[in-house]
Amino acid sequence: MSDSSFYIVGKHPVIEALKNPNRKVIKVFLTEESKKTIHRENIKTNLLKDVKVYFKTKKELDKYCKNEQILHQGYVAQIEKLEGLKLKEFIRTKKNKTLICLQGVTDPRNIGSIIRSALAFRIDGIIVKERHYPETSKAMYKASSGSIEQMNIFKVTNINTTLKFLREQNFWIYGFDSNAEKDFANIDWKGDNVLLFGSEGFGINQKTEKYIDYFVKIKINKDLDSLNISNSASIAFFHINKVKL
Repeated sequence: MSDSSFYIVGKHPVIEALKNPNRKVIKVFLTEESKKTIHRENIKTNLLKDVKVYFKTKKELDKYCKNEQILHQGYVAQIEKLEGLKLKEFIRTKKNKTLICLQGVTDPRNIGSIIRSALAFRIDGIIVKERHYPETSKAMYKASSGSIEQMNIFKVTNINTTLKFLREQNFWIYGFDSNAEKDFANIDWKGDNVLLFGSEGFGINQKTEKYIDYFVKIKINKDLDSLNISNSASIAFFHINKVKL
């Protein structure tokens, strides 16, 4: 297996990879039942055309996710990494953009869940630090339920430099912090915006604060300290999508 290829598991991750014209699928490992499901649910399109397909038992497929607590559901694929998207080119394509920036968020399941919610609520793209992005994680793909194949993900080398550049392009930068005074629901969310989320353990880096226009929070029950980052992100995405519709 080449350095640029890796395995993903699960029904939705594999099927969405097969549907993505930009994704090279090298091999697919299926049970007889999962092959029937693919054909039954995609009658108009032969997703397995020009793809090497190998039939395996469920037990044989278990080895592809034995180290992770995830289920393959009878679907495993070997895929190539996607070519990196260029943020500078993308931001010229439309107005009123909402981008997400993740700083220090490294848990694959949280990232996958955030990607899934971002697609559900029409977020335009997600900025991640290349070194922290678990691009080949089976757990992230499974948690995203295949949403990775449709979401614009921008891998950058430096978050602060990227935020500085976006501010120069008239983006407003909002840092989510449970100790902030402003309620994010009171922002009008017009124009181009970046929603910055820090790590669950350390929050937003102090050196990044000078690139933030406003700190905002999600108001919750005072008896609770905070929400899981993927839950917080989902609430924010839902509200902003509703406001912008």
